[in-house]
This record gives sequence, structure tokens and C-alpha cells, in this order.
Amino acid sequence: MKAAVMREPNKPLSIEEVTIDKPGPREVLVRLKAVGVCHSDVHFWDANFPVETPVILGHESAGVVEAVGSMVSAVKPGDHVISILSPFCGTCEYCLSGHMSVCHTINREQFQRQMTEAPRLSINGEKVGQFLNLSSFAEQILVHENTLCAIDKDMPLDRACLIGCGVITGVGSVFHAAKVEPGSTVAVVGCGGVGLSAINGAAIAGASRIIAVDLSDEKLQMAVRFGATDVVNPSKVNAVEAVKELTKGGVHYAFECVGLKQTAEQAYHMMRPRGLATLIGMITPGVNIEIPGIEMLVTEKRLQGAIMGSNQFRIDFPRLVELYRQGKLHLDDMISDRIGLDGITGALQNLKDNKGTVARQVVVFD
Repeated sequence: MKAAVMREPNKPLSIEEVTIDKPGPREVLVRLKAVGVCHSDVHFWDANFPVETPVILGHESAGVVEAVGSMVSAVKPGDHVISILSPFCGTCEYCLSGHMSVCHTINREQFQRQMTEAPRLSINGEKVGQFLNLSSFAEQILVHENTLCAIDKDMPLDRACLIGCGVITGVGSVFHAAKVEPGSTVAVVGCGGVGLSAINGAAIAGASRIIAVDLSDEKLQMAVRFGATDVVNPSKVNAVEAVKELTKGGVHYAFECVGLKQTAEQAYHMMRPRGLATLIGMITPGVNIEIPGIEMLVTEKRLQGAIMGSNQFRIDFPRLVELYRQGKLHLDDMISDRIGLDGITGALQNLKDNKGTVARQVVVFD
């Protein structure tokens, strides 16, 4: 199969022929039809997060099942599926208590091949790293069955792939992690794909006021299409004070979708007493955030993280597909460009340069 291989950080990805193995007992081979280019891929491409090379990046994908292993029961050949980077085992304490999104960080080895097995991906016998158990910048993926969710075949796969990361991260954080209540007020800091999804989710949840915060006026214009009632550009005003003024004291819920110390702290300060701030953006390892401890105590402000929208993806994905069908989930508006494999390096650079017109660039296969 052809794949976009990263051999060095910040260098163009090379389109190479990669050998992909046959499915093991609980593995599934998927022919990909569409892959979103996510800012999380940029974090590894530019070495902000470490990754061994050579590696195939990419993780926001949808396609058609080609083959399954002998013990697979979740999907069958011909099924249309969405992948996710947070597989679940189904038997650990986190899965059994409904917190499946944490499982892959605790039980990581269960979803990988062992050293004694042939690698899933290789080039001329050399092992190629499988990024986040997926490596979706390729024509095919070979993954554990609990990485996939089957969806209705009439759902367009170039829209469906977005659900597998950006959408579930944003919408899921609103629904599951924060449990936004109807009539409440919300601030979303950062209006990329995840932030737009959080705004969309807050609108679906019935928030009365949704304040989008971003340095790009173009992204703020997009945020209005996704449900924002107000916009704030921190390059023009003090964002914290502006949010507090709009809401007469601060929001009930704040979502940080950038991954910076400054914006995480701003999200906390935008809240009213008893407010809940949810950190979604990927904060660089080693970076700590600072909040006033005594204020947190006496005002009962709360701060939490959410990985992949605290999802229960085999329940969530079909529901999100239905919300799209009803016109409530704005996937069409999120796609800014459709490209081929050879366009991925440019797409990553667009995200790194923070181009205001870019929400999601989608790789589409024939």
C-alpha cells in the first residue's frame, strides 16, 4: 500500500510503498476512504511531542473493512467504519465504570503487537512505527477491533472521518466531561476543528450563550456558523474581562482547545464561582499551569482534563451520525479542503502556520 512516511521532523513526508501484515485473531484490515489532518499530527511532525521514526502519522479516519481476524466479532468485511485512537479492553476498572477513553493509556500493550510478532507495518523488512495504534496517512490500516465502530453505509465517509477525533473530542467534552446544561453559558478558547466542535456541541446541548475566543477573525466568523453567539479576539481586547462582561461575572463552562499554558489559565479565569473548566488542547509535556489555590477553594471553581471527549464511541458515533443527518452537527462546514496523500505535508504546514481559513483538510482516496 502507499503511505505518507515521516522520516524526520519538519521535513516533507515521503510517499512510499509500505507492507501491511494480515490480521491477527482480533485485528481488522480496513481500506481507508478519508482521513482528516488534525493539529495533533502537527505536534508530532514538528517534534513538540516525541515519536520514533520512520512512522506513519494520521489518526482521524474512516473506511471499509476488507478482512477480519478469527476472533473478531465487532465488525465484518464490507462494513463502513470510523476509527478512534482510544481503543478499549472492555474488562478493566475504567471500561466497566464507563470511562473507556482512559483505557488505552492504562492498557496500552493490549492493543499493540508484541515484540515476538511480525510488525503491522514495514518497509523492506524495516519496522515502521504505528502512530496511536492507527497510522491513517495510508491506503489501509491494520488495527485492533476495539478501535472501530461500524456506521450506516449511507453516511459520507469524508464527513464521517471527522467524527473519529476532532468532533468526538469537542462534542464529547461538552456532553460527557462537562455535561453542559441547557440555558448555561459557555466559553470556548481556540476555534480550530476541536473548538468548533465544542461550540457545535454546546449549541446542541442548549447553552444560552456561547462565546468563541480566537486570535483569527476568520475562525471567529466560522464559529458563528457553528453556534457561537458572541466572539472575542484577544489581540483586540482582554479576553478574560470581555467574557466576564458578556456574562455578568463569568461563564458556567469553559473549554480550552489550544494546548497552551496561557490559554488554559485564561479559561480558568473566565469562569464564575462553581464554574467548570475542561482542558482539551494538547499541552506540551513538562509545561505546568498555575491557578490561584485559595480562589479555587473559596469559589469552588473546578478544573479537569478530558481525553478524546471522555467518549463511549460505539454509542457516540452512531448518535453523531444521526445528528449530522438532522442538520445539527455541521460536518460539511468543517471541511476547508480535500487533498490527496501528496498534499499532507502542505496540510500540516497550513495548520502549523495557523491559517485562519483552515478547519479540517481531508485526504480523500479513490
